[in-house]
Amino acid sequence: MAGGLVAVLVALGTIGAVTEDEKPATVADTAPAPPSTTTMTVTAPATTTEKALPVATPVAQVTAAPGANAAMTKLNALAVKGRAPKTGYDRGLFGEAWTDAVSVEGGRNGCDTRNDILRRDLTQIVFKAGSQGCAVQTGVLADPYTGTSIDFLRGQDTSSAVQIDHVVALSDAWQKGAQQLSPAKRIDFANDPRNLQATDGPTNQQKSDGDAATWLPPSKSYRCTYVARQVDVKSAYQLWVTQAEKDAIASVLSSCGATMPETPVIAETETATPIPRTSTPAPVRPANTPPPAPAYTPPPEPVYTPPAVVDAPVSYANCSAVRAAGAAPIYAGQPGYSSKLDRDGDGVACET
Repeated sequence: MAGGLVAVLVALGTIGAVTEDEKPATVADTAPAPPSTTTMTVTAPATTTEKALPVATPVAQVTAAPGANAAMTKLNALAVKGRAPKTGYDRGLFGEAWTDAVSVEGGRNGCDTRNDILRRDLTQIVFKAGSQGCAVQTGVLADPYTGTSIDFLRGQDTSSAVQIDHVVALSDAWQKGAQQLSPAKRIDFANDPRNLQATDGPTNQQKSDGDAATWLPPSKSYRCTYVARQVDVKSAYQLWVTQAEKDAIASVLSSCGATMPETPVIAETETATPIPRTSTPAPVRPANTPPPAPAYTPPPEPVYTPPAVVDAPVSYANCSAVRAAGAAPIYAGQPGYSSKLDRDGDGVACET
């Protein structure tokens, strides 16, 4: 009996050696486990649990003369042309939205461009668990366009409260030189942090593709920074401005202390556009060639001047008395005839 009992105990010990992975689940095994420190990090700032990615360079603020004058200098270097037709514009010509495959700051860092800008512009950020410090779950935006504070919550119905604005709109860029950029350069333009700003969704929609001549941020305190950024971007990508756009930007920068360029004054007696003068060189006379004879100029024709008729003082009488005195009468048509002496009108003038 003792041997049989030992055999039974050995058999039971063998059955109890089943591994944990193979053990059938029990009621206790399927019950929810208490929260652990690992699951609690879902709502904790990712900076405490995940490696933080580099943040894009903060936007330089322009509020006084030095920055405003620098922007004015760049503005005056931009070409001024009319707006080209929008024909052929398509968002796809600027690449896939928010791609990380770009050569500008933040490119190929493992985080898409939209989240790069959210990480730069938001504060009190909580990252989505498992995103390696990329995807922003929640945060607070101090919106420079409106001067308001906006809570951001990642979600299908909430993410649009904070949108990413292209400071120089893609459509505006297309009509002012971006058509001539290479496809890779256009993709860089659409994802360049210098040209991107997190802002209030409805305000971004209101701006649409307007330039500085048609739209400026509601917050006047940010307008100098805003137009200075537009100038920086257009200068970097060799885009042009319209005259109305340049005037609007210059006006904003002057309100921050920039010196307006002097307009040249043209005197009223001067011609605004100088007329080019060309001189014809004198013909070269071959050697040993006598000079040409002067052209013959005939003398002027003499001008006939009839003799002046001078009426001497006379006493009038009839011609018979004149003849009787031995004077000769003057007949009409002869020199010296005067009707004043022809008292009777018979064609004969008599004088004493």
